[in-house]
Amino acid sequence: MVPPPGSSIRAGLGQYLSQRLTIGLRELIVKRVPNQLEDVDRLLHALADPTRRRIVERLGRGPATVTELAAPLPMSLPAVLQHLQVLKNSGVIVTEKIGRVRTCRLELKRLDIVQDWIAARRHTWERRLDRLGEVLAAEAAPRSTPTKESTP
Repeated sequence: MVPPPGSSIRAGLGQYLSQRLTIGLRELIVKRVPNQLEDVDRLLHALADPTRRRIVERLGRGPATVTELAAPLPMSLPAVLQHLQVLKNSGVIVTEKIGRVRTCRLELKRLDIVQDWIAARRHTWERRLDRLGEVLAAEAAPRSTPTKESTP
């Protein structure tokens, strides 16, 4: 017997099924993704936020302390630390603590993963577009079919 609409049992059942199906789907997808694509996803996620991109741009000029990184940003220090944690978990930055000062530096080798992934996509699309160009050029070329002469 199905509980009547609006009952808390029915709502709880819907939430339970929705949550279980969603979690099950995520686990299924994660298991199928090769390790390199997980790295690309993690890196792109880390670079998707404008604040984190500003931090990466700043670290491109050289190592900086957390306080130096937080100074120009319009947010609290704990919020900056959360952004730094995302960058650290993705491997984009490395931190080192000396005494009470935490210094961050950019890990350029990790960015090569994204660069390689983009280069592979570009290579694939350039090949496809080259083939399309060849097909279009072949169709545009005048066809040399013999003309039938009409007989009187």
